[in-house]
Amino acid sequence: MEDNAVPQPSHITRYARPALIAGAVIAVVCIALLIIIFALDSFNAAAYSVTGKSVNDATDEARDIRELYSGARVGGIIALVVSAVVAVASGVLLYLNRGTDRVDGDDDGEDYDLEDLTGR
Repeated sequence: MEDNAVPQPSHITRYARPALIAGAVIAVVCIALLIIIFALDSFNAAAYSVTGKSVNDATDEARDIRELYSGARVGGIIALVVSAVVAVASGVLLYLNRGTDRVDGDDDGEDYDLEDLTGR
């Protein structure tokens, strides 16, 4: 006897869609954060170089300007990588389990169009 029933999805696929959404949103926010940090670094370097100094100098002031956003930059990159890995993993999981969606208990499989709903 051959079993043609649709296999039930695992419990982890229940969390895959929210993880995909959260991972994508966090990745977009991290990209925006990194763009803002790049713009601020560029502005600081331009403002510092107006006086004829360079941020590449070996002075303490130039080093402080170079390292001003290093913590936020490293944190943004780490969060971007982690969220991208979560989004890709959950996307792959959803793709592999795409045919195993549970049928809603209230859904009897019938398709209604506008005429059926309005009674015309």
